[in-house]
Amino acid sequence: MNESYEAVASFAQTWGLVYFVVLFAGVVAYALWPRNAKRFDDAAQIPLRED
Repeated sequence: MNESYEAVASFAQTWGLVYFVVLFAGVVAYALWPRNAKRFDDAAQIPLRED
């Protein structure tokens, strides 16, 4: 049972790290994509608007 646990833990640690690195890269790419700049600039100005 101990060998099985170690194999599953090793698999989860390795592929979990890969999953989160890919997810992080996707979020950064989305945030820095030039097409999204206007949307984020508009959202940044919301607190400064006079309604």
